[in-house]
Amino acid sequence: MKASLLFKKISSRELVFVILLNILVFIFYAFDKRIPGFQWHQILFYLNFAIAGLIINYILLPKFLYNNKYLQFAIYICFIVALVIIIEEAVLERIFYPDTRGKRFSNLFFNLLNTMPTLTILAGFKFAWDALKKQKEVQHLKNSVKESELQFLKSQINPHFLFNNMNNLYAHAIEQSPKTPDIILELSAVLRYMLYECKAKYVPLVKEIEQLKNYTNLHALQIEGRGTVDFKTHNISSNLQIAPLIIMVFVENAFKHSASSQTEAINLAISINVDADNVLHFKCSNTFNALSNTQSLSNGIGLENVKKRLELIYPKQHQLKISTQNDIYAVKLTIKLNETT
Repeated sequence: MKASLLFKKISSRELVFVILLNILVFIFYAFDKRIPGFQWHQILFYLNFAIAGLIINYILLPKFLYNNKYLQFAIYICFIVALVIIIEEAVLERIFYPDTRGKRFSNLFFNLLNTMPTLTILAGFKFAWDALKKQKEVQHLKNSVKESELQFLKSQINPHFLFNNMNNLYAHAIEQSPKTPDIILELSAVLRYMLYECKAKYVPLVKEIEQLKNYTNLHALQIEGRGTVDFKTHNISSNLQIAPLIIMVFVENAFKHSASSQTEAINLAISINVDADNVLHFKCSNTFNALSNTQSLSNGIGLENVKKRLELIYPKQHQLKISTQNDIYAVKLTIKLNETT
């Protein structure tokens, strides 16, 4: 019953593989340059090996070898090999070669030399097939875990952004600030982008930068009169794409870093440039007061998430440098971008 269940697990592709393998091995087994032509009883001799091969491949390998039961596997292999030799020597050769090979048993070494190559080929190719199949399953699992982690990190960024900006909006509404309608418009534009256009793994670079400008304008309204914001872009191609919300987190961190430690003289500089090799160069710097408690700001959930996302999406295709010098917090990021497919 268990054996029948194991055989039922064979896919159509694997069935074709097993049939072709046995045909090729049979040709190799039956070929003898000293005896031209084909003898039908060679099929019976080969079936002895083929059945043994199926037992090894679909019962012994998955039940013992793949479950790390090496001793049991070795014992059963020895039993199968001995059984193949006995059937060939005591039954088949006595039926088809009664006057020659069937008169007596061959020596053990000759029997092993005749049996092991065929069984090794049959089992070896099946082992290789299983190894390739397992490798594909492991890779698929890695991709699934990677995608799940990526979606989790993205889901953390949106509430983080919304939480910060709703607090700002609430403060302006309490003060009945005339900037409140403008803040709502900018916020709705950015949220619309996050909710409806950031579900894909990649978005057009021009679209990401457009929303980054809206986001920057949203924060610039909040520090108006207390500092300046310089936003520059150069050589932005329309056929490039980028993972959404990557750059935005660094800009959010820069605004938060400055506004939380300074009441005036807040200065931010944002620069985005793409070179001829489709490498994006992003620079963002902001002033801050070193005497204020800003250590926790540089290690917030948004910044940690974006570092993980960069590792997941752009492994070995990005460089991130964060430095602090003379009350200037600076981020330099380069990413090798993909073209739109």
